Order: sequence, then C-alpha cells, then structure tokens
Amino acid sequence: MKGDTRSSPMTQHQSRICKGCWQRIHFPVPLRGVLSVPFRIFGIRPSRMNPNTCNLCELMFTKVMKARTITIDATILFADVRGYTSLSQSQSAGAMSGLLDAFYDECAHAIWECDGLLNKAIGDAVMGVFNFPIGRDDHTKQAVLAARAIQSRWCAKREKLVEALGLTGGEVGVGIGIHCGQLSFGEFGRAHRDLTAIGSVVNIASRAQSAAAAGEILVSQCVYDRVESELAGSKAQEYQMKGIQEPILLYTA
Repeated sequence: MKGDTRSSPMTQHQSRICKGCWQRIHFPVPLRGVLSVPFRIFGIRPSRMNPNTCNLCELMFTKVMKARTITIDATILFADVRGYTSLSQSQSAGAMSGLLDAFYDECAHAIWECDGLLNKAIGDAVMGVFNFPIGRDDHTKQAVLAARAIQSRWCAKREKLVEALGLTGGEVGVGIGIHCGQLSFGEFGRAHRDLTAIGSVVNIASRAQSAAAAGEILVSQCVYDRVESELAGSKAQEYQMKGIQEPILLYTA
C-alpha cells in the first residue's frame, strides 16, 4: 500500500445523546462527554452501525419491545464497488483492503449523516437501513440523499485513492439500488443473533443495486412515488431481475 487512504473519524453531526433511545423510550442516554462515563462502565456505548445511536438500541427488541422482530416501513439502500472482483485478481491484498476501507468509510459517513444504519458490510457491498432506530417521516428521501452523497464522495476521492494504492486495470465505480416498504426488522438466528432486515423490500433493493452501472443510482417505483420532487428528469427502464418473474421498473436518481 502506497499511502493511508482511510477517512478520519466522523467529526460532524455527532449527537451527544442517543437519538434512538430519545425517540423510542424518551430517555437521554449520553454518548459523549463526562456524563457518558457511567453508561460506558455498564457497556452502553455508541453503536458501530450509527454512532448517533447506542448499542442499547440493538437490544431494544427483547429488552423493551418484548419481541425479537417488528414490522416497519423502512427504506433499504445497497451500494457495491463495481469491478472489485476482476480488480482483485491483479492487485495486492493490501491495495484491495485499502480500497474497501475507503469505500466503507464513505458509505458510513453518508448514511449516518442521513440518520440511517450501516447495517451490513458484505464483501464489496454495504446495506443501509433508514427509519430505525431513528424514525423519520422522510426516510426514503434521506436514503436518496445518502446515495447521492456516496456517489459524490466516491467520485471526489476515487482518483487520488487509485493513485495512492497503486491500482491499475480499470475504473472503480459504485452502483446503488434503493427500495422501500414494509419489512421485518429485528434479531434473526439463535446460535448467532443478527440484527438486520429481511423481506422482498431488501431483495428488490439488492437486485436494483445489481442492475446499476458504475456511478448510477437506481430506485424502485415505490421510492419514485414518495420522492418524485427529488427525481425531476429521472429516466425509467424495465429490468428483468433474477428470482423475480415480472420485469421491474427502475428510475435513475
């Protein structure tokens, strides 16, 4: 690796109390400063999924809601590094690790600033969830804004990143897909519990991401209907997706 390309820790939009706990149980759980020290002694600290929430939010299902899963209206965002697999065949492990570090960081910052969770990092892709534990009436709009921020951040950083890491052999872009609607969110698994979302909304968002070209954001009809004012001039196209019988209309964002 020719240089350190990791982003600095998030310095903006840091909440002093957990936004999730404040909204859901109306209790101010301190995340930073002197008041947070007693809470950290008991293991309560900023969540790795969103540092403006606490890890208590991740336990809220069994501890507060008395249920392992809930049904919510939410928006799902998937982002993926295009060309990563082919690039990894000709680049060093260190260079590819640096690329993923930078990608995860840029996605995290964009998602957190729009009150979403960076729920999963899966190889060269990430999954963002909007509307839990921080509830927002405009969560679908926030997901679109986060997607645009990811593309903007990556475009600004990509050239210097490729040069710093010594990457060669193709453009490194990001494809993003977004879908919204009712889904199951909560703790899945018994031997190994995983906090995540499941359902057709997640599947379609993932398929939309797979259809997106480098530098492109594709959103579903449901997303378009909710945030049409944000998508003026958007182009629509039907896509045949794996595992889905009927073609799906996706819009550029």
